Amino acid sequence: MRFLAPALALLLAVPAVAQAPALPGAPDTSRLTAGTYALETNHTQVVFAVDHFGFSIFRGFFSQASGSLTLDPTSPDKTALTVTIPIASVHTTSDKLNEELVSADWFDAAQFPNATFVSTGITPGPQNTAEVDGKLTIHGVTKPAKLLVHFHGAGTNPMDKAFTAGFDGRLSFNRSDFGVTKYVPVVSDHVELTITAAFEKK
Repeated sequence: MRFLAPALALLLAVPAVAQAPALPGAPDTSRLTAGTYALETNHTQVVFAVDHFGFSIFRGFFSQASGSLTLDPTSPDKTALTVTIPIASVHTTSDKLNEELVSADWFDAAQFPNATFVSTGITPGPQNTAEVDGKLTIHGVTKPAKLLVHFHGAGTNPMDKAFTAGFDGRLSFNRSDFGVTKYVPVVSDHVELTITAAFEKK
């Protein structure tokens, strides 16, 4: 017992750990307001992943995406999303591969400079999720696609004072459906896209 009192005194002398400051954005859907939002290019990333010869999952990313989101939290059926991704922005760990991917052997950025996703409908889900049906266009070919979206957070950006809403999305497809068949199947036909998107209200 003679050790208890000093231990309690020591604990009481230690200041309480300060709580982390609140972040400007929070995953609170009540913060979302109706209106038109523009994709914030500098904080939006599109990451792709393919299986490489069965040895590893190889990833790269696209930047400079643009787009718009028309949002009405009370009427999800009125929500509309468009995203445009410039193919020439592709970047991997290999400069040679970067050049190959934009060539006619792969995505042919000269003839088909952009990939696009245009929504056709939305189905809200549990825990801040939604399924967004749409049309995906790559390499001049358009196919139906489903984007699985998770609402990350919303609030006023303290840097530019713009009201910002952020979402994480996942989309998968077979690239051969779009005429991109180079090295299939040793470089997988199946492609996974992970999209981190920030939208600023206009």
